[in-house]
Amino acid sequence: MKTTLLIPMCLIPLMAPLSSCREKGPAEKAGESIDKAAENVKDAVDPKGPVEKAGEKVDNAMGR
Repeated sequence: MKTTLLIPMCLIPLMAPLSSCREKGPAEKAGESIDKAAENVKDAVDPKGPVEKAGEKVDNAMGR
């Protein structure tokens, strides 16, 4: 009985990315905007070095 319940519960996290939508909703867009604003404030207080900037450019180019 426990195995019957355990197997579907283990598969749910694997299926979650398959059921997600492609377009971002308004809440997700607003959250990303807030994250970018917080990052800009942090950068103003503690500027990034050249290696960190290059790493971010690579991440952005790869879509991360």
